[in-house]
This record gives sequence, C-alpha cells and structure tokens, in this order.
Amino acid sequence: MGRAFAYVILGGGVAAGYAALEFSRRGVAAGELCIISDESVAPYERPALSKGYLLPEAPARLPFFHTCVGTNDERLTPKWYKEHGIELVLGTKVTSADVRRKTLITATGETISYKILIIATGARALKLEEFGVKGSDAENVCYLRNLDDANRLVNVMQSCAGGNAVVIGGGYIGMECTAALVTNRIKVTMVFPEKHCMFRLFTPKIAEFYENYYKSKGVNFIKGTVLSSFENDSTGKVMAVILRDGTRLPTDMVVVGIGIRANTALFEGQLTLEKGGIKVNGRMQTSNSSVYAVGDVAAFPVKLFDNDIRRLEHVDSARKTARHTVAAIMAPAKTTNLDYLPFFYSRVFSLSWQFYGDNVGEVVHFGDFSSGKFGSYWVDKGRVVGAFLEGGGREDYETITKAVRNKAVVKDLGELGRKGLDFAFLESKERGPETGLIVERPVYAWQAAAGVIVAVSIAAFAYWYGGRRRRW
Repeated sequence: MGRAFAYVILGGGVAAGYAALEFSRRGVAAGELCIISDESVAPYERPALSKGYLLPEAPARLPFFHTCVGTNDERLTPKWYKEHGIELVLGTKVTSADVRRKTLITATGETISYKILIIATGARALKLEEFGVKGSDAENVCYLRNLDDANRLVNVMQSCAGGNAVVIGGGYIGMECTAALVTNRIKVTMVFPEKHCMFRLFTPKIAEFYENYYKSKGVNFIKGTVLSSFENDSTGKVMAVILRDGTRLPTDMVVVGIGIRANTALFEGQLTLEKGGIKVNGRMQTSNSSVYAVGDVAAFPVKLFDNDIRRLEHVDSARKTARHTVAAIMAPAKTTNLDYLPFFYSRVFSLSWQFYGDNVGEVVHFGDFSSGKFGSYWVDKGRVVGAFLEGGGREDYETITKAVRNKAVVKDLGELGRKGLDFAFLESKERGPETGLIVERPVYAWQAAAGVIVAVSIAAFAYWYGGRRRRW
C-alpha cells in the first residue's frame, strides 16, 4: 500500500511549517501536499525550546508556538493543516529514499511517492559517544534538539533545583541553556575546549563581556579542556564529570551542546553534497531537478558573498529558504535566485544581540561595553561585510543591516570605530531608502504587528517569549 502526492516535505521542523504556509498562499490544492515528520507534533518554532520552554514560571507550551508565529504570521495548528487539505504524517520515520523513482519508504514499509520533494530534515545533535565518551544515555544527561529533548530537560531541571549542573559546550545551546538553568536556581559550570564562548562568532572582547555577565550570575567557566568521562552511581546516574585535565566536577545533571550534523544520510550517493549539507542552487534546487533542500540541511550560494556556498544553522535561514523554495516551485518564471543576508540572534538573561553578514576581515569594535550597548564591524577589502550589535533597538538593527547588505565603504578604521552606529546611519542616509529589504524582527516584538486573526495566540506567546523573558 502507498500514497502519492504532488509535493512532499520530508521533515517537520521550522522550515516545513513556513513552506506549508507559502504553499497554501500560492494555491496548492487540497490533497497535493504532505509533510512527513518523525516528531509527533505539527511544526513549531524551535527557538522556543531553549528560551520560553525552559522558564520556571509561565513556560511556553504548544499550541502557542506552532509555526508561523515567529514572524507575526498565522499559527498553524493541526486543525489548520486539516482545513487546508495538507496531510500531516507524524511520528513517522523514513528509512530509505529513491530520488530516481521519486519514492520514500517509511519504517512501517509504506511507500510515499511524490512529483516534487523538499528535504527539510534539519540536523541532529552530536552525541558524546561520537567523541569516544560513553554514558550520555544516563537519565540526567540532556541534549536539546526537539520537543522530547526539551521535556526531558525540563523534568531533570525540576528535580535538580538548588543543585549543580555541568554544561558541555560554549556555543548557542550551551549559552542559552546555561541562562535557563540559572533562572531555574541551578548552579552551572560551563566546560568547552575553545579560548572563549561562542568561538565561531564572538571576538575575544565581545566574549569577555558575556562571560563576565554570566559570572555575575554565578556561572563558572572552565576553558581549554574537554569532558573525558562520567562518574556514575549504582543506578547509572551521573554523579560527577571528569575532565581531560583530571578535574572532577560533582554534578546533579549534565547538558550537552557540542554541535549538530546535517541529516543527509538518506541522500548520500544520490545528491551532490557540500560543506556537510545537500548542495543546492539559488533556487534551492539540488542536483536532481525534482528535489529541493531547505534549512540546516541545505548548502546554498550566498549572493552577497560572491555566491560562496554556505550551510547556515539558524532559524532565519530555515524560514526564508523554505519560502523561497516554494516560490521557485510554484512560480518559477517570477522567482530569481535567493539573495539572503546571513542573520543570527540570541537573547539570554536581559541581553539581546543580533549579527548580520560574515565575520571575516578586520574587526572594529564600537560603543560602550560597560553600558551594555556595543558592537563591532567586520571589514574586508575596505568594505563592511559583517556587523554585530548588543542592546540595540529596531532602528539600530535595521541600519546596520543596510550597511552590511550595501557593503559600505570604509576609508578609515579608526574613524569607523569612533563613529560606531553613526557610521551606519550616515551610510543609510546617503544611499536613501532601500527597497525590498526584509529585516527579521526580534521574537520579543511578535505581538507588535499581529493580525486580528492571530492576535490572541501571538499575545499569549509574546507574554512568555517577550515580557517574561526580559525578566531573566
């Protein structure tokens, strides 16, 4: 037995939800679209899992953060999919794919065929076992990638209030989970091998600011070493973390955030891979013309950087590549190549930063680090190619976005540092208003422009993800 669809989205993450909404708005017929997901719930805004979901008071819970509330848009509940004739095949693992025959085989043996496939399989969390460390299946060792992981983390945190936690990793998950643990009255020690936190993005000076802020919240940092082994009690629970340098850290729980790996296994040997993902063109089309890839799994050309192939692990990329893909499928004659500006953001405690572009070239810091409003530009070959800002307002972020997208010319690095944000404002005025620029709005402002139809759901969502978060 099998089913056939015109369009199949493989994966049920953020990208799947945004693609579904775009399909609906472009007139996909009932019964033409299917989403296959190994999760048991409809697509949701994954950033909530490391933020509002972990709050000790008024935490976020479904259905309030189903996609696409992350961009002030409709909330796509299971009822929405049913009303729009979109088939949700949940809790279903696809075990094999044949892009030549245009078929997918599920774990139950069902064959699902398609005319057009969108691969939105995302990525999986790297496990300690992949680095030779055993024991991450202990009940008090947590990862964070999906809703099941988040539920487990919440349960373990609740049982450890007032206790100790060790966080392995100093990237996004490590930083955001540490903030959540502190908010839940748990003492945290962060362990990572790099010289400073967020090593792939932050400069040493920027990292120093955040590390000092975390220290003021009681967080301890151990840098330049890695986890070697666990010490377990008679029930198998982790009692202590042993580091490579011999340090023993007694703990009640462990959170692991050591990176992710794109889920490409089903298509290896069938599609062209590059930079750890599935290579696509500017229309998100793979080496097979009937197959597209979006989100974390897609390696696509970034027009702003001379079409250099990038695989970007962030929700903004997932949302925008999904929308662009559907446009390319449904209206190919009207859809040009994706012109995407890489964008990353995070909010922890009372802090909030955004980054646009690329962190290559010379770094120029600006602003007052002591006041909490500061930033940096990255300048390559005399032009701004990246910008970071902590503590800015909407106008500030929109302005530095334009400076990066326009590759603003820099004649004097010293003057750039002295002018800081003013440089971007002056550049924006000289060029005049820019058309077609889409600026990702911070999620804490979701309630600002909600439509009447979704006002209630977004207001509720914004309460914990906006106002409540700012109490951290």
